[in-house]
Order: sequence, then C-alpha cells, then structure tokens
Amino acid sequence: MHLRGTARVDRRTKNLVKRLQPGDVAIIDHEDIDEVAAEGLVAARARAVINAARSISGKYPNLGPITLAEAGIAIIDACGPQVLEGIAEEDLIEIEENRVYFQGELIAEGELLTRDLILERMEASKANFESELSKFVDNTLEYARKEQKLILGGVKIPKVRTEFRGRHALIVVRGQNYKQDLIAIKSYINEVRPVLVGVDGGADALIEFGCRPDLIIGDMDSISDKALRSGAELIVHAYRDGRAPGMERIRSLGLTAVTFPAPGTSEDVAMLLAYEQGVELIVAVGTHSNMVDFLEKGRKGMASTFLVRLKVGSILIDAKGVNKLYRSGVKLRYLAQIVAAALIPFIIILAVSPVTRPFLRLLLMQLKIILNI
Repeated sequence: MHLRGTARVDRRTKNLVKRLQPGDVAIIDHEDIDEVAAEGLVAARARAVINAARSISGKYPNLGPITLAEAGIAIIDACGPQVLEGIAEEDLIEIEENRVYFQGELIAEGELLTRDLILERMEASKANFESELSKFVDNTLEYARKEQKLILGGVKIPKVRTEFRGRHALIVVRGQNYKQDLIAIKSYINEVRPVLVGVDGGADALIEFGCRPDLIIGDMDSISDKALRSGAELIVHAYRDGRAPGMERIRSLGLTAVTFPAPGTSEDVAMLLAYEQGVELIVAVGTHSNMVDFLEKGRKGMASTFLVRLKVGSILIDAKGVNKLYRSGVKLRYLAQIVAAALIPFIIILAVSPVTRPFLRLLLMQLKIILNI
C-alpha cells in the first residue's frame, strides 16, 4: 500500500472530523476507536487513519476499526506520540505500508490493520469481556451509592423557559445509529411535535435532520456554533461544585445560559430535567445504555444512567436501534395483493357502468376471435 494525503492532526477525533476534507489523512490519539467516531471519519471521507494509540486494545470488541476497514479506510496503528509531534496540520505526508513519511523522512512506524487482523482481535477480546464486565458492575454499584441523590431529590433543577408539562420530549444524543433512528421516527416527530432536546452534538443532529432544537444541554464541547446560535434555550451541564467550563464558550459567542450542576452524563441530566418539568413521555435517540457504549465513551461505569432510568423508566421509550425494525423490504406477493385489491373496485365499475359495458363486450368478442373460441 502506498498513498499520499494532507494531514489533519488532533488528539480528539470528534474535533478533527469537523476539519477533515475528503482524501485527508486523519492523525489521532484514540485508544479503542468507537463506532460513532469511526462513522464520523467515514462520513468525512478520510483516506487513511494514523493512530498514535491502539485502535483495538483487546479490552472489549469495539466496532470502530472494523467500521473503518469495511469503508476502505487504511489504519496505521500504534504509531506512538511522535507521529503527533512530527507532523503538523496540512503537511503533505506519504504512507508506505506501515510507515509514515514527511518530506522523505521516516516519522513513525506502526501496524497496518487489515480487516482479517481486526476480526481476529475482536474475537480474542471476547475472552476479556467477563473480566471487564465484573469491573464495570463493581464501579457502577460503588458510584450508584454516591450518586443516589439523583433520584432522591438532592439535585436542584434549574428553571427553564421551555414548556414540557403534558408534552412529549425527544432527547437526541449523537450516539450509535442516531441518524437511522431519527429517520425511522420521522412521522412521530411530524405528528406529535415533541419538545426537541439536543444533548451537545445531538443538537447538530436535529438541525441536520431539518429540525430546530427547543433546548440544548451539555458541556458544550462537541457542538457547533451554528447549533448554539439556533435560538434554542441553553443549559450548561456543570460539575457538582458549580464549575462550568462550557459557560466560557457560551459567553464568547455573546449568548446566555443557565447551569445545571449534577453528576453523571449530560444525557442523564437531560432526562432528569424533562421528568422533573412534568413531561408526559420521553423518547430517547442515540443514548448510551450498555457496557460497550460506556466503555467507548471512556467511562468505567454507568451509575448515573442506572439511577436516572430507575426514576424515569415508567415514561421512557428508548428508540435506539428502532430503525432495524423497518429494514425488511416489501415482498412481491404483498405488493401483488395490494394491486389486486386496488383493481377490484375499478373492475366492478367497468362491469356495471352503462357507458363501459359496450366496450367490455367488444373486448370480449375480440378475445374470442383471437383465441378461436
């Protein structure tokens, strides 16, 4: 393998994809590339990915590397931190098999991850799954005891302008298959008109889908300026001590927001906010709800999610993966039955109408002549 391309360099993949142009080479430092990050690289049409870290460490079968490989994107893996230091943004670099060159000088050497090699390592990682699950459960239970105030009324809910009471709320997170799931529930959005809540980049997902979010909540590190300026009400998810790094960005754009100090993830806080505001039903898209989801986010437990779902579960519908229910195409025999059913009233009208009766007789005579009946 030999290829050339313009380098885009960033330790955070979600920041890099915003600058990536078709044919560019993405240089990242992302251990265990998750599926959402990989889909972003695929959508940006990266030509290759050079990773300073291991794209699949073997802790669990993460889906990012296989997503890249099946899209035809080359992966040069475990190149070390020198690849980030030796290459600058927009440098024209060359990749020769598993080696990275700039101006003819060898900058880094890694491992070329083929599809077969990735599948082999994914299979091997399953042996570690039980061990990781045990640690995950222990961590979740430990933090659940510390964060139980989430469901016992120990968190102060901020006042909001958006009216939730008696309505449905659609909470969108830019997680696995969020685009397909939004498409699958499009008729629900159009008919019910729920309150649209974007969690960080979920606000951009709603805008891409042609909807304006009513409220945006998050730490504001993975959302576009366009979404922040969309006119939605803004809530910055803050640490429990009140610190809110995301507020600095809000002020720099000349916008205003309120803070919501609470433990857990921003999607948990969004659900809790909607529930406490008297929402009738919560529909969630793209949220994180299992061990692999959380390991891909770099979290070693899901205490807050477990607690919040205990509280709001009676009115929560998780639409994650709902698109898979509608993948089967229309069978030919069903289509034939529909066509036949539609023709029945047409045939009856032709048979009983005085206007069409002579035409049918002539048609019948013609058939008899042709068939020698």
